[in-house]
Amino acid sequence: MKILMNEGISTSGIQAIESKGFEVINTKVAQEQLENYINDHTIDAIVVGNTTQIRQELIDACPSIKLIACAGTEMDNIDVDYAIDNGVHVVNSEDASATSIAELVFAHLLGMVRFLHQSNREMPLEGDMRFNALKKEYSQGTELRGKTLGIIGFDTVGQEVAKTALALGMEVIATDTEVDNATITISFFDGQSVDFFIETDTIDNLLSKSDFITLHLPAQEGYIIEASLFDKMKTGIGIINTSHGSVLNEVDLIKAIESGKIKYAGLDVFESQPRPEIQLLMNPEISMTPYIGASTLEARDRVGIELANKIIELLNE
Repeated sequence: MKILMNEGISTSGIQAIESKGFEVINTKVAQEQLENYINDHTIDAIVVGNTTQIRQELIDACPSIKLIACAGTEMDNIDVDYAIDNGVHVVNSEDASATSIAELVFAHLLGMVRFLHQSNREMPLEGDMRFNALKKEYSQGTELRGKTLGIIGFDTVGQEVAKTALALGMEVIATDTEVDNATITISFFDGQSVDFFIETDTIDNLLSKSDFITLHLPAQEGYIIEASLFDKMKTGIGIINTSHGSVLNEVDLIKAIESGKIKYAGLDVFESQPRPEIQLLMNPEISMTPYIGASTLEARDRVGIELANKIIELLNE
């Protein structure tokens, strides 16, 4: 069987697949050429990231395809239900990037509370002329220990975020429409571990008590976080979004920042991605990264192994 790595996975993942006798074609085929390439080479499975579009028309036009694998948690670029209805397996990497996303959440949080996102802009420009003034300006930071983190969406990633928060000495409040509770195990380098049992709470209670809020929600129709929910939050709160730009109303976010309701925000995803709005890019209260939550070397390796195991299992049926 032939597997096209159109948006490739790690070397370890490819080696695992090849060790089972599958032929791996590790090349990037342009979207407009994909149909002909699949049919000309009788491709049995295709691995994509978040860029390649696998829509109904392509599925219909490529009868040799038995499996579609996505190297990520979200599959907005794939007509998943249509593929499954037509007998095509669809898999993704569900847990492999949880740690990398959770660590980015705290990269934003730790940076924001000590104003790194602002001082890193100012120091190269004025650090030699206004050092003492900048020192005074950025000496009003706060600590995360003892603060309350609200986690909206308590799936694998949300639970991984909880681990780090608890290890830092934060209180955790979580809410989720499907998860009632979870046992959070914090493992240490010497083999010891500590378990915390967390029951999810109402979103209103989370909004009113949290000092910081982080979003871990699937893509949905309509905003989840907008003006009506900002009004229920504490004044001076920090908010992080590493899930989907579509769940957070960015216009309402800017207004909340300007009013002082939101003190700072950390964004890894944007509504108009890959061209974030200029009002966001120029706002000094926002810490920004270009959709890198799942992108670490370790995560890519885990994604490759996870997908390889799923591909091998399904194509060997």
